[in-house]
Amino acid sequence: MKVVCFAGYSGSGKTRLLERLIPAFKQRGQRVSVIKHAHHQFDIDYPGKDSFRHREAGAFEVVVASSRRLALIREFEQEAPLSVHQLVAELDASVDWVLIEGLKQSDLNKIEVWRASANKPAQYPHDQLIMAVATDAPSGLPQTTPRPVLDLNDADMVVNWLLENQHCFEYDPDRYRVDRALTAG
Repeated sequence: MKVVCFAGYSGSGKTRLLERLIPAFKQRGQRVSVIKHAHHQFDIDYPGKDSFRHREAGAFEVVVASSRRLALIREFEQEAPLSVHQLVAELDASVDWVLIEGLKQSDLNKIEVWRASANKPAQYPHDQLIMAVATDAPSGLPQTTPRPVLDLNDADMVVNWLLENQHCFEYDPDRYRVDRALTAG
């Protein structure tokens, strides 16, 4: 499995880029999983549904499954900051690529998504784990960089670059030995 983080500030275009990368990978026969970091409390369930009622009753985990889909909702009794490695360990290890949106402070190799109009600083001058910069304004980058500069609007270019450099994104789970099951701390 290869793992790559897409780092950038809110409004830089990370979500839109991943929306275009996923089908581009699939067209090349690659299976993709995504980890999305959420900064705030979020919910994928809503009042009135059985799974919501089970959570409200105090269930630690609720699995909703059909022959086409599985969702696991886990409630932490206290805040439990999770490492990127704990999140990766939750995924099916047979996927070809894991695309991580956010988690810019992680210790994994990254592509920085930088948009001049977002008016945010670039991270590549200070983060050695940034392997390339995807931008819509190469001439607007705040500093020159020896890293590859990819067209943020060209998903095929980004996927081709990732496939050509996939050795840089190989994930070694033994290096980041974590418990597979996340618990409520």
